[in-house]
Amino acid sequence: MFRSMFGFALLAVVAWLALKVFFVVFSVAVGLLGQLVWLAFLGFLVYMLLRVFAPGTADRVKEMVTGKPTTSV
Repeated sequence: MFRSMFGFALLAVVAWLALKVFFVVFSVAVGLLGQLVWLAFLGFLVYMLLRVFAPGTADRVKEMVTGKPTTSV
């Protein structure tokens, strides 16, 4: 009986540590994803400002990002 209680306690500790590691990794992944979305949003805002105030520059930025060759002389 003592051996089975010790086994269940050990299993509970291992499960608790595994859950703790899982949630730390999960929270880091969610944080990185949130940071990526925020940076993408800021880039979109900058692109929209360029599109409104300098359409030629916005076209060059779009060509640079998409990888199409430039046709400027």
